[in-house]
Amino acid sequence: MKNSEMSELDELRHSTAHVMAAAICRIYPNVKLDIGPPTSEGFYYDMDLETRITPDDFEKIENVMQEIINEDHPFEYIEVTRDEAIKILSEQPYKIERLSDIPEDEIISFYKCGEFNDLCKGTHVESTGKIKSFKISHVSGSYYRGKETNPMLQRLYGTAFFNPKDMRQYLKQIEEAKKRDHRKLANELDLFSISETVGPGLVNWHPKGSRIRSIIEDFWKKEHFRNGYELLYTPHVGKSALWETSGHLDFYREGMYAAMDVDGQEYFTKPMNCPFHIEIYKSGLRSYRELPLRWAELGTVYRYEKAGTLHGLFRVRGFTQDDAHIFCTTEQIENEIIEVIRFCNFIWKTFGFTEVKAYLSTRPEKAVGDEERWNQAINSLEKAIMAEELPYEIDEGGGAFYGPKIDLKIKDAIGREWQTSTIQFDFNLPERFDLKYIGEDGKSHQPYMVHRALFGSLERFFGILTEHYAGGFPVWLSPEQVRIIPVTDDHKEYALNVERQLKSNDIRTKTDIKPGKLNGKIKNAQLEKIPYMITIGEKEIEEKNISIRDRLQGNQGTSTIDDFIQKIKKYENEVIK
Repeated sequence: MKNSEMSELDELRHSTAHVMAAAICRIYPNVKLDIGPPTSEGFYYDMDLETRITPDDFEKIENVMQEIINEDHPFEYIEVTRDEAIKILSEQPYKIERLSDIPEDEIISFYKCGEFNDLCKGTHVESTGKIKSFKISHVSGSYYRGKETNPMLQRLYGTAFFNPKDMRQYLKQIEEAKKRDHRKLANELDLFSISETVGPGLVNWHPKGSRIRSIIEDFWKKEHFRNGYELLYTPHVGKSALWETSGHLDFYREGMYAAMDVDGQEYFTKPMNCPFHIEIYKSGLRSYRELPLRWAELGTVYRYEKAGTLHGLFRVRGFTQDDAHIFCTTEQIENEIIEVIRFCNFIWKTFGFTEVKAYLSTRPEKAVGDEERWNQAINSLEKAIMAEELPYEIDEGGGAFYGPKIDLKIKDAIGREWQTSTIQFDFNLPERFDLKYIGEDGKSHQPYMVHRALFGSLERFFGILTEHYAGGFPVWLSPEQVRIIPVTDDHKEYALNVERQLKSNDIRTKTDIKPGKLNGKIKNAQLEKIPYMITIGEKEIEEKNISIRDRLQGNQGTSTIDDFIQKIKKYENEVIK
């Protein structure tokens, strides 16, 4: 049976992946192929090849791809027996192993274009001639089937679009994304680093990055208290019995760090905060009068991510989840979800993200929990999305086995979509931990449990935020809001006095008293993306004022110190209401 679930763009990109693999086979006849699926950004193909492919080879491969496209080969769907498939794939060991994954009662299909014949469910465009605009983007290594004990294959990436205009727009976005890469900006702005000595995927926060993080955390805490949440702190490790009850040792052990022996018992660093919050819930007898309980934590968790998947702050091994759990009654769930969506929307707008879209995932075929509770939860999620008037899509059957969820995705300054907030019902853990509350009827009931993260993790959010603003953080988030620059050493005393006045009003300020010329110091402040520069010379001292330069708008003239302070304060108050 053919795969009919691909979008038209996915079909195009999947077809182009086949054309790329066909070109590779023409150039390197001894290549051993694995798989070549479409992705959200384009496509890739994994291959075992003695020759190391480099960017210098891309043009050659693209030229052969264009030859195949010009030949306009149809994509022919072919059904074969297992024996026939083995014969066709006799020189492709990775494909033969993939073949063994196909159940005995399932149809085995190939797609043929020209001389290239590939094990594939499809679907594809009509012929290679339908491919109009494509580009090979980069190459990397990838372990076969994602296991580090397997051979390292070469993964060649590319993308395709229906017309050249879309391709040009995409390539422009890619170039802009390179400039905004948070890893590059972190080095230029001295925000954070990842040391091989400490360990891959483990972040060292530098003073400037730490200051921004501290501002975010303080804002997060304040707004949570305003919204009726209480703050929790939980340990970084827990006994194996905790993770056995939660199911993590059964279903998630490969993503956890190895056990440590403490007094003859196994302890694990936590991959999640949920079981600890549950244990706090269970620490006393709960009544319906206490509910809802809204508990939040900035809890650092540790997960073993494969080395090849680590990527700056976007994929790390130790990260801080802005985690929260809501325990509530049946009657409370709709209002609770509405408030969570409203809260998420407020947070994203505050940080400068105006385009937010919701994705609602419903009950899969295999699921735990009563169907009525599922339906009630799904209805609550959809009503909450509609109440906040967010655009949304429904992913039928896409929920986790333990509950439906909403994922919120935001668009950044260059149009990229990022997965951020998650609101997840959980019908599994309340059952596993036997959570109860005494209802108004005097009987014992199981509460609804909702997992909720606004940022997802502070690390990933920081990376998104850095790229969104290209490192030029708004005034309220900037680690250094004002750089004071005395023209000469004779003006240093007055400059330091201005610094003291600004700091006494909680304005983050430094005075540049290092040797150097004025223009050079202004240029340095610009490169460091400091929002405001204040220059101090004879005139400013005589008139007891300051000269202000805005990083984006240039010279702003003179001002009294008090007026400038009020300007900064007014701006911050407008942003952080």
